Amino acid sequence: MKKSDFYFELPQELIAQDPLKDRSSSRLLVLNKNTGAVEHHVFREIVDFLKPGDCLVLNNTKVIPARLLGEREGTGAHVEVLLLKRREKDVWETLVKPGKKCRPGTRLSFGDGLLKAEVLEVVEEGNRLIHFEYEGIFEEVLDRLGEMPLPPYITHKLQDKNRYQTVYAKYEGSAAAPTAGLHFTKELLEQIAEKGIRIAYVTLHVGLGTFRPVKEDDILAHHMHSEYYEIMPEAAELINRTKQDGGRVICVGTTSCRTIESAADETGVVHAGCDNTEIFIYPGYQFKVLDCLITNFHLPESTLVMLVSALAGRERVLAAYENAIRERYRFFSFGDAMFITDEG
Repeated sequence: MKKSDFYFELPQELIAQDPLKDRSSSRLLVLNKNTGAVEHHVFREIVDFLKPGDCLVLNNTKVIPARLLGEREGTGAHVEVLLLKRREKDVWETLVKPGKKCRPGTRLSFGDGLLKAEVLEVVEEGNRLIHFEYEGIFEEVLDRLGEMPLPPYITHKLQDKNRYQTVYAKYEGSAAAPTAGLHFTKELLEQIAEKGIRIAYVTLHVGLGTFRPVKEDDILAHHMHSEYYEIMPEAAELINRTKQDGGRVICVGTTSCRTIESAADETGVVHAGCDNTEIFIYPGYQFKVLDCLITNFHLPESTLVMLVSALAGRERVLAAYENAIRERYRFFSFGDAMFITDEG
């Protein structure tokens, strides 16, 4: 299977640069994964497509302001550090630009010395392990100095940090938002619960590996980066009971999908606990738990397009994307949504 099998032409102007004022007013393309039939709706109408007894699975990770702008001590040269994963208390795996100038031993400074750091070593993919030095609480220093790590295709400055968080974000640790969840409001979640739909929260801290381009033309040669996830016993119990009762498990976002598929055994039972996952889902994958998926529109040739193609079929997904482009849907993180369902 080739990377180029998942290519499509996307007009630049369809890449959403700003979030909508009303989260739930995004458009919603509903795709029947069995027939390829497409319908066009508004996201708040998602409640009409959910049935009592279904279980909605949400990723409650919280994005940290992981982008730090500073300088190299001694030279004053500009440096950008993106926090990817905490290795120890004050040691983080990071992405540094420019990386070549930041060899082990290089000293960095942020916010006029409010936060200082030293590069310890170079690890996989050229990432750097950095030790941070500060007074007080690291999270408070980061909140003061850090910026939201928006994807490179978003060139506008984000006016409100909270618009790159879901309304149910709880546990800090992500370098990127689980963007399918950005469309939900608290009111919409209340309507969904009132209709008799179960809501299970899981946690997967999104790393940039999810968004790294697939470089090899043979997609099987692509290696997914490891991401930490946790499923509490009550969430596992809700998901498993839904399957036993004949309800549908509907994941909000590819991160929720990858979490429950990683935590399930071969019989489809989801187990509580925490672990790291490198799961790569592409066509041919047999889903053990997930029935339907709420997701955004993804980049051409990305692992995320491959995942949705595993659920609905490559031809049907690419045809739906062509339809969305014709209808001028907004794409990527701040864009519109798609519901891949087994009905309609």
